[in-house]
Amino acid sequence: MKGGYAGKLLRVNLDNGECSCSPLPDEKILRKYIGGIGLGMRLLIDESPDGIEATDPAAPLLLMTGPLTGTSAPSSSNLAVVSFNFNTPYAVATGHTHGFWAAYLKHAGYDGIIITGQAKTPVYLWVDDDHVEIKEADKIWGQDTRETERLIKRELGDEDKISVACIGPAGEAMLPGASIKNDRNHGASKGSVGAVMGSKKLKAVAVRGSSTVPLEEPLNFGEVTQAWDKAIWHEPKPGEGAPAVGTILAKGGITRAYSYVGESHMLAGKNLSDPLWGEDFSKRFVEAAKDFTITPKESYNCSIACAYDCKINTGKFAGFTASMCGGGENMEGAAGMVGIDDPSEALALTDYFDAMGIDSSVGGALMGMAFELYERGILNKEDTGGLELNWGNYESAVELLDQMCTGEGFGGEVLAQGLKEASKLLGKEAEACVLHIRGGGINMHDWRPAWSVLLGQIVAGAGVCWQGPGVDAWTTDPDLGYTDFGEPMVPEGKAEAVAKTQMKKLWEDTLGVCWFALWGVKGGLGFSSKSIALATGWSDFGEEEAMVVGERMVNLQRVIAIKRGFQPEDEFDISERLLEAPSVGKAAGKSIRPHLKTMVQEYYDQMGWDKMTGRPSEATLQKVGLTADL
Repeated sequence: MKGGYAGKLLRVNLDNGECSCSPLPDEKILRKYIGGIGLGMRLLIDESPDGIEATDPAAPLLLMTGPLTGTSAPSSSNLAVVSFNFNTPYAVATGHTHGFWAAYLKHAGYDGIIITGQAKTPVYLWVDDDHVEIKEADKIWGQDTRETERLIKRELGDEDKISVACIGPAGEAMLPGASIKNDRNHGASKGSVGAVMGSKKLKAVAVRGSSTVPLEEPLNFGEVTQAWDKAIWHEPKPGEGAPAVGTILAKGGITRAYSYVGESHMLAGKNLSDPLWGEDFSKRFVEAAKDFTITPKESYNCSIACAYDCKINTGKFAGFTASMCGGGENMEGAAGMVGIDDPSEALALTDYFDAMGIDSSVGGALMGMAFELYERGILNKEDTGGLELNWGNYESAVELLDQMCTGEGFGGEVLAQGLKEASKLLGKEAEACVLHIRGGGINMHDWRPAWSVLLGQIVAGAGVCWQGPGVDAWTTDPDLGYTDFGEPMVPEGKAEAVAKTQMKKLWEDTLGVCWFALWGVKGGLGFSSKSIALATGWSDFGEEEAMVVGERMVNLQRVIAIKRGFQPEDEFDISERLLEAPSVGKAAGKSIRPHLKTMVQEYYDQMGWDKMTGRPSEATLQKVGLTADL
């Protein structure tokens, strides 16, 4: 077995409780798909019956590392969760989470876990090097993700060296947007992978490992990864591009940088009905953060530490500590979308979403729709079961989330149906203001002032998620020749930027490292491809092949979608609110709508896909080496 890989997969059949190991595919397959989402998607389609749905017992749930996971590569912590997409049934789901879980699994001797079947009663999986055990979880079923982690670690007798990935009540209820959480500050959610885990009655997977990752050239690997980590912190000179995203969010996440989001009118507030509200909130949050006690929480081998614990020291939440991820997306989904003005309330509500185990881009978008309809008089207290859904009502937001998880009340009977179904139940006004792309929740900022980011969300191949960010916001990409930000609200150049950055991002998603160790990092493509060469012994592996791997991933996602029923019109299954021009702010009077079809067709041209059908041409499939595999 090549270096970088443990050499085996753990297979768990919950129908009969059987746990076994199998070898990885041969070297030819590994070099084409690498690991992470790449090898995960390859295994998913190889081992799934035709026509299967995400929550069918036979549908696999894959927890995948990459060849750099658990090594000295920067932030070598990425766990890729791969399944079929619960929100967008024809698509694959590729969730990502960090912390320590993936590194511990690799150190236990496994490159991934393939889980099939459905337990008769709730269970959790315990992986401790060669010891693998399915354990009863009746006593922790119903607990939130925070308490689940604590109880499992206590039961197993190790607080420090065990990592727990688990679902909360949202996953148990198989809610749209249900997440898999781990190590408190981290979680995978896109495609509602927590609902897939919940459908198997699998509450958690706990891991502990004691080995190291074999490397073909360990000394040279160490030198390259050390230089890579140093490059993350490079301060660009004029003409070299913007700082890398990891440096912007380091050592405390968005708490210092949030004003930029608000000033750019990209802060998602009040269901995207008032961009100016976000400008004011972001400033107050940064000011309030000066009085919070902020403790950075790094992932495995991570110098960035964008995640953080935030202790609130004054007010009604004094003494409460929120465990936050690095960016502002989760807080905007949970709190901004319903107009929570108080920074402490925003932190507490975001933490509650994570505790219940739901992606706030789905749960918050459902609530934002309901709150807006209530404010406009389209819904009233009789409709909501007595809840007052005025902007900023913290207590009603908590109650709605509880109802969604229990199936009771307005939240359980209406909102729990998901973004598209709930809006249909509430009528045309709801369908006009709900936020979704192909039934999934966007990465929660207001992307209407940043058209390449919005286009990247629209054409993402695993349902709506971060794939092709373009270069309109956050950072540039000097490795691809982008050393200046693009014009935010003009169509020219957006399709090319999305296609190129998508290929690069999906290459990075196969490696087993956090995206923040690469996004905007000058020389990142060279460092990552060289690290793969030195880890595995593929001495001729370089940047060009890395980009082909990424292009292969984009095409593989599209092939999966077509096989599972994707139609050309699905490309434009986008909620009205995302296509309308804001009335105020930097995007006032400007909409991507008139340009969208042309931009999508230009993207197809970049990818070598048919303009009418969105299907990859035979020449494209041959170019990326997929024809023989499918």
